[in-house]
Amino acid sequence: MNSVNVRLLLWVRGLRAFADGYVSLLLPVYLISLGLTPFEVGVIATGTLLGSGVLTLWVGVRAYAFHRRALLLAAAMLMALTGLGFATVTTFWPLFAIAVVGTLNPSSGDVSVFLPLEHSILARAVDDGRRTAVFARYSLIGALMGALGALCAGLPELIAIAWHASVHVAYQAMFVLYALFGIVSALIYRKLPAKITEESDTPAAPLRRSRSTVYRLAALFSLDAFGGGFIVQSLLALWLFEKYQLSIAVAGTIFFWTSLFSAFSYLMATRIAKRIGLVNTMVFTHLPANVLLLLIPFAPGLGVAIALLLVRSALSQMDVPTRSSYVMAVVVPSERAAAASVTSVPRSLASALSPLIAGYLLGLSSFGWPLVIAGSVKIVYDLLFLANFRSVPPPEEAVTRKAVARAE
Repeated sequence: MNSVNVRLLLWVRGLRAFADGYVSLLLPVYLISLGLTPFEVGVIATGTLLGSGVLTLWVGVRAYAFHRRALLLAAAMLMALTGLGFATVTTFWPLFAIAVVGTLNPSSGDVSVFLPLEHSILARAVDDGRRTAVFARYSLIGALMGALGALCAGLPELIAIAWHASVHVAYQAMFVLYALFGIVSALIYRKLPAKITEESDTPAAPLRRSRSTVYRLAALFSLDAFGGGFIVQSLLALWLFEKYQLSIAVAGTIFFWTSLFSAFSYLMATRIAKRIGLVNTMVFTHLPANVLLLLIPFAPGLGVAIALLLVRSALSQMDVPTRSSYVMAVVVPSERAAAASVTSVPRSLASALSPLIAGYLLGLSSFGWPLVIAGSVKIVYDLLFLANFRSVPPPEEAVTRKAVARAE
C-alpha cells in the first residue's frame, strides 16, 4: 500500500507542478493586461505567499487532529476555486482576496499547503535508506512538469492568433484549466486510504521532542525564503519582460530550460548526498548558485544573463530534496507532519514581504536589484546553516560516522 501511496502522490505532484509552471509566468502578464502596476503585481504575489503560509501553519498545528486525505481533498478543492476566481474576477482588491485565501503559486517551487502533507506521507512510506531518493523523485517530477508548464505559457497568445480571439479570454481559459487540475487532483487523492497511519502505528502529534530542532531550522529557512521571495518566478519573469522586452513565449522557453536543468540536478543531489552528506550537499551546491544569482543583473547582455540563469538552475535546487529528507530525518516520526508544516511556513510567510519590495524596486528601475538582494541574503543563509547543522547528521549518516570512528 505504501508504494501505491507514493505513486499517487507523484502523479498529483506532476499535475500541480504543470499548472504552477504556466500560471507563475502568466500571472504577471495577465495582471498587467488588467491594468495593474508592477507594484500591485508584487502585492498580489505577497498575498498568495502570505495566505499559503498562514494555512500551512494551521495545518502544522492542527494536522494531527485530522486525516491527511481529508486535508488534501480540501486543499485540492480550494485549488479549483482559486482558478475559477482568477478566471472571472478582474479588479485588484477581489483578486488580492482570492490570492490570500487560495492556492495560487507565483514561485517555480511548491510553497502550498500540499507540501507538508505530502512530505509526511512520503516519509512514512519509505525507510531511511530510500528517503532521499524518493524526495528526489518527487522534486524531479515537479521540476519536469513545471518546465512543461512554463513552455505552455505561450499558448494563450498562439491560440488568440490562430482563432482570431482575445488574448485576455485565452488567459482566462488557462486559469479555468488550473481549476480543472484541482478537481483531478482531488479525484486522485480519493484513492489514498481514508486513514494513513504512521510506520510505528502511533498517531501524528504536535511538536514536542523535536521542537528545538524544528524551530532552529524554521528560523534559518525563514532567511532563505525571505531572499527567495525577491525572485519568485512571476517577478523574475517580470524583470526579464522589462529589462529585455521579451515575449511570454520566449520567457517560457527560458524557464523551460532552467526548470529542466533543475530537474536533472535532483538526480545528482542523491548521489552527492551519499558521498558528502545531506548538509554538505545543501550548502556547497546552494552557495555558488547564489553567487551566480547576484551576478546576473551585471550581465552585459541577454545571452550572458541566460547562461548564468541556466548554470544557477543546475546547482540551486539540489538542496530541495536533501532539505526535505533532512527535516524528516532529524525529527521524531510522529511529529513529521507538524515539522514539515512549521519548516515549510517560512517559504510562504517569510517570503511574503519580498515580492512587495521587489515589485516596488522593479517599478523604479530595470537593473535587477531584487536579484542582488536575493543572492546576498541567501549566501548568508548558507553560511549560517552550515555553522549550525553540520554536526547534526541524519540517522543513516550517524551510523556511518560511528562505524568509521570505531574502525579508527
